[in-house]
Amino acid sequence: MTTNASPQNPSAPAAPADTSNLSERSERSNASGGHGRPARALGRTGPVVSPIGLGCMGMSALYGAADRAESIATIHAALDAGVTLLDTGDFYGMGHNEMLIEEALRTAPAEARERALTSVKFGALRTVEGGFTGYDGRPEAVKNFLAYSLQRLGRDHIDIYRIARVDPDVPIEETVGAIAEAVQAGHVRHIGLSEVGARTMRRAAAVAPISDLQIEYSLISRGIEREILPTARELGIGVTAYGVLSRGLISGHFTRDRQLSPGDFRGMSPRFQGENLSRNLDLVEALRKVAEAKGVSVAQIAIAWVLARGEDVVPLVGARRRDRLAEALGALEVTLDAADLAAVEEAVPAGAAAGERYPQAQMAHLDSEH
Repeated sequence: MTTNASPQNPSAPAAPADTSNLSERSERSNASGGHGRPARALGRTGPVVSPIGLGCMGMSALYGAADRAESIATIHAALDAGVTLLDTGDFYGMGHNEMLIEEALRTAPAEARERALTSVKFGALRTVEGGFTGYDGRPEAVKNFLAYSLQRLGRDHIDIYRIARVDPDVPIEETVGAIAEAVQAGHVRHIGLSEVGARTMRRAAAVAPISDLQIEYSLISRGIEREILPTARELGIGVTAYGVLSRGLISGHFTRDRQLSPGDFRGMSPRFQGENLSRNLDLVEALRKVAEAKGVSVAQIAIAWVLARGEDVVPLVGARRRDRLAEALGALEVTLDAADLAAVEEAVPAGAAAGERYPQAQMAHLDSEH
């Protein structure tokens, strides 16, 4: 347990999805694509899910106050639109997010509730004041975190379970092995990873089947294209991409004069500071011209770009409101041809973002960056 404080390849050829046993896996997962898009398989062994998933973190933490009723309505709208993958963490709002999802699922139509798949991250250690003090990946901690999550979610199993960040004091083999035991016991269906590098991914995959790697991937965060994405594809591991709009930075809605509320993570994020923000928003304006020529929004073309990276990549959108969700799901209607992709990457070249994606103290916890 740790308790310390808290050349790119622009082409990145898309890999074909592994369609072995796809119909059987789709039936088992009750998944449908929605918006005319086929569902996507998370790796060779994971569930079949909607082509876009809903990241629920912002409904409870790190982006300022959220409206509970609107959050639940947004989850309901996502389920109604065919979204099947709901992503959370047991430390989002110190359990608040899991309980919010429980309420949303409990009050959703039975058919939608049965289709929903939960992806849960664990391991982050929090303080009463909301600080982060490290990560705990010990096997006994895995069992403890899991017991609490099952209770808060009101479910007898979690569909995908993963440690949020690698605990440097615990071999990944031990953490994954503990989740594998939970799979055998029926409490977990699939094992995921989060923000790990290629070497750690290989070590984890040698212990048990891994469904997917959750990692930041967007037009302005493309580091995984060097080694991590090719390794995931070699191992048959899918990718659930978070931060596809870079926390709203490339959504087309963020402005230079926006005042962030107290507690908003972006207030200390390097990409939202000073000259970095100005340079990054210049990229957004270049992207806006491409989007307008295509007749879509900035957010939609940014999400569509991630969707186009391969059938093994599932973007997670962090919508907290129904209108933002509807805009995000509109990306499923956007098809980018070779000329479109070239225009997008000319507007936002690989490596063009100013600033790191996390503050330095948090970057130190990212196995994917080492």
